[in-house]
Amino acid sequence: MNENDYTFLVENIKQFSCQTAMMVCQKEPSEYKVFEEPYVQTTRLSKTPEQILKSVFGYDSFRPLQKEVIKNVLDGRDTIAIMPTGGGKSLCYQIPALIFEGLTLVISPLIALMQDQVSQLEAVGIPAAFLNSSLDWDSYRATCIKIVNGKLKLLYLSPEGLNTNRIQELLHQQNVHINCITIDEAHCISEWGHDFRPDYMEIASIRAQFPNAVCLALTATATRQVREDISKQLRLKNPAILVASFNRPNLFLEVKKKSDGKMQVEEFLSAHRGQSGIIYCFSRKQVDELTEYLASKKYSVLNYHAGLSDEERTRNQKSFIQDKTDIIVATLAFGMGINKPDVRFVLHYDMPKSIEQYYQEIGRAGRDGLPASVLLLYTPKDAHKIRYFFSEKDNPAQAERLLQGMINYAQTKICRRKMLLSYFGESMPSSEEDNLHINNSEHCCDICEKGTVEAQNVTIPTQKYMSCILRTRERYGASYVIDVLTGVNSKRINDNGDNKLSTWGIGKDLSKNNWLELNSCLLDAGYLGKTDEHSVIYLTDYGKQALKERKEIFLPVEFSKENSTIKSYPKRSMPKQNYMIDENDEEGIRIAEELRAWRRKKAEEANVPPYIIFGDKTLFSIARIKPKSYNSLISCYGMGELKAERFAEDIIRIVTKS
Repeated sequence: MNENDYTFLVENIKQFSCQTAMMVCQKEPSEYKVFEEPYVQTTRLSKTPEQILKSVFGYDSFRPLQKEVIKNVLDGRDTIAIMPTGGGKSLCYQIPALIFEGLTLVISPLIALMQDQVSQLEAVGIPAAFLNSSLDWDSYRATCIKIVNGKLKLLYLSPEGLNTNRIQELLHQQNVHINCITIDEAHCISEWGHDFRPDYMEIASIRAQFPNAVCLALTATATRQVREDISKQLRLKNPAILVASFNRPNLFLEVKKKSDGKMQVEEFLSAHRGQSGIIYCFSRKQVDELTEYLASKKYSVLNYHAGLSDEERTRNQKSFIQDKTDIIVATLAFGMGINKPDVRFVLHYDMPKSIEQYYQEIGRAGRDGLPASVLLLYTPKDAHKIRYFFSEKDNPAQAERLLQGMINYAQTKICRRKMLLSYFGESMPSSEEDNLHINNSEHCCDICEKGTVEAQNVTIPTQKYMSCILRTRERYGASYVIDVLTGVNSKRINDNGDNKLSTWGIGKDLSKNNWLELNSCLLDAGYLGKTDEHSVIYLTDYGKQALKERKEIFLPVEFSKENSTIKSYPKRSMPKQNYMIDENDEEGIRIAEELRAWRRKKAEEANVPPYIIFGDKTLFSIARIKPKSYNSLISCYGMGELKAERFAEDIIRIVTKS
């Protein structure tokens, strides 16, 4: 739509009625159209958050923090809410939007996120739309007319779109009343965060134009410093800062040292055949090579990165979301705004640049609360690749700090979940409910699954290693020191004269990976320290004293076998497709399978992802309850009134085999 078209629209929009506009425009603003009923009728809409939660969304109770956030928003208090991916952030503004008389703006960074959110809202009969460059003229005009005529409750915009003259003119029309401004992925406004976006900086000035609108900032990842920066940059007024638990007990966390990456990926995927998952790679080249390799092994897989055309990316993403493709191999360009709830695994082929990025990406697994697995293949070389790009950043020291957090996580010898929570300032939960969840899912990480590693005497290799650190003048990282120990004949070592040291070549009895393992344990035990910049290894006072006194040192090292770069562990047994149903419930399993096939057919007819019809938790709930009436169906998880009315006949027919 060009400027002349838009000027004509602004000048004449009030002359149109909504009915006339809908007659003129043949296309809906969203490509998704699930229901004939476009809007929740005010006569059927309850007025309390609890009633809306059940009648519209089909849920019996709020998730942690949702109720508190909603209350603050309804009370008109600016709020920052930190909630994990899959924690139900969207309901925190969608429910108030149905209670407010005016319009709720949702600032979202990606078109895919807007489309997905709007299609889900339409699926439960809520009047929502988005305005962005993906719309044609008729669809754009139809949406604008709905806004002016008060026919929308939620409008999704990008931060750069919000700042355009055309959008500001539209929002300042006399009949448009903004009650709430929601900023999703709010960490993007902070330069201290891991995904700073300059366009977000303009949101505060737009917000100032609507001083009576309450502001809600949402994100899944924000340290205390980032939270304070969000408040400052958005100029929030005495905001409530609510932080939900970062704990995701349904995710099994695992890290393995990368040796033969493709072989390790294939080994991992063999336990996840037919399941939906995402594999993240550092570069486009790696994405394409791994995709081609997995395709040759008969996996259902597609690639996604910025080097593909817009059409290819859209097609591949849609295929994944609609369950036509099991696996997406992608750069970090993929995933933000993907609400697919049944992703059963996330695999990192390379190390992310920060804990925040890692947490956000693994959060795309198990959004439905059901068990999911995350695996990181780690090698110290990943850090060098990431540092190569530091020169392009405004704050290399900040980037190094974030990277060190990720390295520490990959190398830790303690419970990974405990360390992840600690990074975000949270302690390990100890409630009976959480312990029960952990016990039911066996273990929460690979460290816990292996159990306590027995300490062994590593006095001799430790003395060799610490002596070599001192003789190389405590000026290098672990990789260089180990090269000296193992007698590597490199130009750098020869130029430095370190090939003439007494410690050169005395460590050939251990592989480089085993020396790195020892290095990690010595760091954990406090014998060694590491600088933030360049990761230079040095002896602490404790380490110097131990070396001087020739103290015996016992550490829980896990040396791999000679000439082996990775320790093999037993494969974890993965849940079957119908694991939420008692294996002896043959009728329940039949219902689940038939519902899954029916759901796929309905989704294809409506051109939407299957989870828009309803998710797996709802499917399993129906299979367990076996409803034979509308009233029984409405009691199933996630089955709101509109969906129950729409699908009751088909679902009851499947349940009763009639």
